[in-house]
Amino acid sequence: MMKKPGLQLTLQTSSLFIGFMVWVLISSLMPYITADIPLTSGQASIVTAIPVILGSFMRIPIGFYADRFGARIIFLISFLILLFPVFYLSIANSFLDLVIGGLILGIGGAVFSIGVTSLPKYYPKEKHGFINGVYGIGNIGTAITSFGAPIFAESIGWQGTIRIFLIILLLFAALVFIFGDRKETKVKKSMMEQIKGVYKNATLWFLSLFYFITFGAFVAFTMFLPSFLVDNFGLDPVDAGIRTAIFIIIATLLRPIGGLLADKFNAFIILMFVFIGVAFSGILLSFSPGIAWYTVGALAVAVTVGLGNGTIFKLVPLYFSEQAGIVNGIVSAMGGIGGFFPPLLLTAVSNLTGHHAIAFMLMSEFALVSFVIVIFMFYQDRVNVEGKIIEGVAEGMMITNKNKIIQHVNPAFTRITGYSQEEVAGNTPKIISSGKHDKTFYQEMWKSIHEKGFWEGEIFNKRKNGEVYKELLSISPVKNNVGDIIHYVGVFNDISSQKTDENNDKQKS
Repeated sequence: MMKKPGLQLTLQTSSLFIGFMVWVLISSLMPYITADIPLTSGQASIVTAIPVILGSFMRIPIGFYADRFGARIIFLISFLILLFPVFYLSIANSFLDLVIGGLILGIGGAVFSIGVTSLPKYYPKEKHGFINGVYGIGNIGTAITSFGAPIFAESIGWQGTIRIFLIILLLFAALVFIFGDRKETKVKKSMMEQIKGVYKNATLWFLSLFYFITFGAFVAFTMFLPSFLVDNFGLDPVDAGIRTAIFIIIATLLRPIGGLLADKFNAFIILMFVFIGVAFSGILLSFSPGIAWYTVGALAVAVTVGLGNGTIFKLVPLYFSEQAGIVNGIVSAMGGIGGFFPPLLLTAVSNLTGHHAIAFMLMSEFALVSFVIVIFMFYQDRVNVEGKIIEGVAEGMMITNKNKIIQHVNPAFTRITGYSQEEVAGNTPKIISSGKHDKTFYQEMWKSIHEKGFWEGEIFNKRKNGEVYKELLSISPVKNNVGDIIHYVGVFNDISSQKTDENNDKQKS
């Protein structure tokens, strides 16, 4: 039996908190590092973005193995591995040292996919959005490092600040070992089997794009804000760290709210507001405003992407409950990759044009594209629900176009008549006509449909095997918004056995 859900939620959220604290060490201390290790602006951007690479791509296998071996083992291994880059960075004295240490440091960001895979196992589906949102509060670890690391660096230097994290990692490795759930439910499917089951599903890639934008924006702003505020607005590193921490806290605290809203309301509608907000924020930032308007634009990004991050991870377990590990890994990896490119793009655009307008406008355009896709998914979801209702009803159902050509029949139609969807599609309802009714009967039927809006009555039809049977049939037209008929829908029940029973009762009496 799995251990108490509340304990695992607390432990895994705390573990994510530590992982994310370690993940942004380099970006938070960059102004101090460059004072001792000379870097060009391009090198600084690479070093800042490099932890995101492994932090993104490792989310796929880590998500898979978290599903296979449990959160306890994967968190423990991750924290032990992180001891090496943290120590190595504390003695770094070159650009290459920073790249090597930063690359492995990315595991701190990759641990995100552990909790979003593990925690839904402990809670019902109605709470998945909120629970994953609460887990996502661990993102606030980046704020603590962005705010606290510069303060410590002022007192004990950036090398000493980094070494503090060796103690923190050892402490949490011990906590995970002791309190982690050894009996967590595990999935034994192979990685390739899970990938084959999802890679052709368009929903996976749509959700990946959405998270690429929302979490990518969160990571990008977290990574580049400290240096950006110092270089472009002349703020001191501590002030820049505080402002970055505020951004992170707002985005992180709104994550569970986004998940809670997605649990209670339609997640697609929430995402529509999210992407419209991101688009307008990008437009505002692209006009290169002063610090006041830049603050407004950045905080608007924090609010919208925070809500978006929580909402998206409500949808992942909803659509992919059987492949949660690999899908959580892929979607969260795309979010991490989304955070890798913007810092590099911002630097490149700045070097070419002298400002960052094009990069922020690109964020806005991506958000608008996502807004259109969300609208498509919203209506597609409604169609799918309607389709499942049609497929699941016990009554036979036939749908024709306005010219009475059969477009679709449900499984109950096949069960009653013997005809499959492939056999009747493209034909008219005459394919099941019994020949027992004259022309006047059908004229009166269609007259009622067009004048009253429906026809209902008993009618003889013929099965595929030639057997004539009696059914209770109702036919109604379906009209578009301007009142034109676009479909006819027939719903019927086989009442031949019912009529036989009635006749037998009459004979007995």
